[in-house]
Amino acid sequence: MHVFKEEKLLRKVQKSRYGSGSLRSFQCPGECTRRCSRTQYHKPCMFFCQKCCRKCLCVPPGFYGNKQVCSCYNNWKTKRGGPKCP
Repeated sequence: MHVFKEEKLLRKVQKSRYGSGSLRSFQCPGECTRRCSRTQYHKPCMFFCQKCCRKCLCVPPGFYGNKQVCSCYNNWKTKRGGPKCP
């Protein structure tokens, strides 16, 4: 039971730190530089990450995945239904 409470608290902290509206627009370039630093497709990653960040005001933690922390970033799709945000 104690572990469940710790996991729930960790999710809450991550959501407040990384969730929608957790950034200001001037923070987007730095967060996207971090997010896109390990991809071989740096330019497109930066372009779409910054576009998503300006709209959602969040960038998920890590270099890949973790999009569930930022619902706006996670739910924005292309016309074909694929993910818009890296």
